Amino acid sequence: MTRSRLGFLEQALSAGVALSCVALPGLALAQQPIATQLAPIVVEGSNGETATGPIKGYAAKKSSTGSKADTPINEIPQSVSVIGREEFTDRGVTNKVDETLRYTAGVTTQPFGTDGDTDWFFIRGFDATQTGVFLDGLNLWSYGFGGFQIDPYFLERVEVLKGPASVLYGGSSPGGLVNLVGKRPLDEKFVQTEIGINNYGNAFVNFDYNDVVPDQGFSYRLTGKISGGDREADYSDDFRGVIMPQLSWSPDEATKLNVYGYYSYLDKQDGSNGFYPCIGTVVDAPFGKIDPDANYGHPDSDFGLIRQTLIGYDVSHEFDGGWTVSQNARYAHADRRENQPFSFGYYDLATSTGFLNAPTSADAYLTMLGFDHHTEVDSFAIDNHLEGQFDTGGLAHTLTLGLDYKYYELNSVQSGPTNAPISVVNPVYTAQTATAPYLDQTLNQQQVGFYAQDQIRFGGGWLATFNGRYDVVRTELEDHIGTTDYTSDDSAASGRAGLAYEFGNGLTPYVSAATFFNPLVGTTTGEPLKPEEGHQFEAGVKYEPTSFGGVFTASVFQITKKNWTVSDPLTFISSQIGEVTSTGFELEGKVDLNDDWKATASFSYQDLEITEHADPSLIGNTPYLAPKVTATAWLDYTVPAGVIEGMSIGGGLRYQGESWADMANTAKVPDVLLADAAIRYEKDGWGASLNVNNLFDKEYVSGCQGTLTCGYGEGRTIMLKLSKTW
Repeated sequence: MTRSRLGFLEQALSAGVALSCVALPGLALAQQPIATQLAPIVVEGSNGETATGPIKGYAAKKSSTGSKADTPINEIPQSVSVIGREEFTDRGVTNKVDETLRYTAGVTTQPFGTDGDTDWFFIRGFDATQTGVFLDGLNLWSYGFGGFQIDPYFLERVEVLKGPASVLYGGSSPGGLVNLVGKRPLDEKFVQTEIGINNYGNAFVNFDYNDVVPDQGFSYRLTGKISGGDREADYSDDFRGVIMPQLSWSPDEATKLNVYGYYSYLDKQDGSNGFYPCIGTVVDAPFGKIDPDANYGHPDSDFGLIRQTLIGYDVSHEFDGGWTVSQNARYAHADRRENQPFSFGYYDLATSTGFLNAPTSADAYLTMLGFDHHTEVDSFAIDNHLEGQFDTGGLAHTLTLGLDYKYYELNSVQSGPTNAPISVVNPVYTAQTATAPYLDQTLNQQQVGFYAQDQIRFGGGWLATFNGRYDVVRTELEDHIGTTDYTSDDSAASGRAGLAYEFGNGLTPYVSAATFFNPLVGTTTGEPLKPEEGHQFEAGVKYEPTSFGGVFTASVFQITKKNWTVSDPLTFISSQIGEVTSTGFELEGKVDLNDDWKATASFSYQDLEITEHADPSLIGNTPYLAPKVTATAWLDYTVPAGVIEGMSIGGGLRYQGESWADMANTAKVPDVLLADAAIRYEKDGWGASLNVNNLFDKEYVSGCQGTLTCGYGEGRTIMLKLSKTW
């Protein structure tokens, strides 16, 4: 270990020890004999649900994402959305995790369409794709092309915590985070198999086997998937294989251990990936519009190979005094190799000028940027926390103390092969010509954080939540070609305070305030970038009806992000003087009226505004990609009796409002209303389903990240699936 890394660890541990000393008096008090008799805990209306287990219906009542503990959703002082396996199975989610959040308030997914190897998430207007994705509470942080992707078939639920989460998880997106909760071994034996195929000819075979060793405390589960075939774009295809073995051991009621592995292989051919100019997609060019299914790469030579390996465990033990100690850890490795060109604006053959916003004639050509990279990632994360309950006078405390560590190392080599311009209407494919690498670097980032949370009940129905966290982050970049090596040492404190009141009728109003930080990679004027930072204020009400199953949330919020890196339009020098705010409100409801009727609906309004920028003309404008209004609704009905007993029908609408295509706010992406539909039949363990997304095959642009980078949304996709459960 180098001296610099030893210094980093000494700094981090010193900070943790100092903060531990602050928290120990409360813990010591908890260990002293207390005269106050603890009231018995009565769980009602949860149907035995745990924060990580299966959900019956659509309306989850518990989550661990907003507190790092098995907590009722109405006790978390921020808006939380939970999408369980039953819900995203009803909607026909089979390919990517970002499909599961199409009906979630405050979340915009797939802004560039169906990007096969990346799950895109924007929460409350802020990008959470690389810094806001977690698996079982541990960060899946990524940089550049060094990311991870989990198949939705291997998940039990997907949870979204909206607003800053640094106080629990360290550096992350200001808009919120997405926590993927994996399937775990259950206390029953079953076998499930599925086969399916879509209208493009892409098929899959899934299996899920769970068993229990009697009287030994062991259970195990093996889940697998093989899929492949043609995709929507011309000459595009993929082959995917995933396997996840797991073993759980519970020698007694107090101790639980789960060990798992996850391996995936993806061989894909994407072509040009659909990043096109605004003129020719959003509005007509002289030749009309670019075909959404077009492929401007090189079908004979383009490829992408991605291999992922994850190994992890989680273990917990409850002591006789009621205190529980838990630890979860994971090592992950990714190896990604890709070779394919990307379009970036139009090209004028007469003047040999590229990167144009508009074509110069009807015989238009696209500027093609060659791209080749090999990226490897090694990541390790571990989280330890202690949780217990105690009373002080009239206050009932649930205290959580934790220490976590994250290690991320990326080795990446990138080159920009030359690639000839290509005709939009009559493409002639040209293979990329190899060139020397323009980037060869090693990035290492480590983060140690100590956190504490106290949930305090008092006065009958009051609940106060206080969080504090301190992080130390070291980032090291080695440039193997140039001279841009640098080391950055950062530290940050973050906090959250919330207050709620639980009425007996299921109504819980709440208010909260939270701060965040988000470490950045890079330099400006020779100095390392400072972490982004800021805060959120949120108020709302959560409602769990007593007469039927359901969870409703209404919230208003304002998020301020500072230290946003922006560039001066005259000097092109970047600086961290940018600031942007997101103000809005969200409505979301999930309802299980009975075993036959299920529904979910959402409405979101978010107003993003640039409040500080190096370019004064942009102040007051709205950043690109973020629609101001989104709304969704899905209704599902199962026939309970009669000749067609077991038949289910479902349907939904998704509305995405207008968004800006550029920071100057000169071009808009139109709004769109999409329809989805489903029909299913289940009897004696057999099942058949037919799902159609984008029922009327609307051609639309899902988002633009500047006027040269627009992506078409997914066309009509029809999925037929057959299943059997033993």
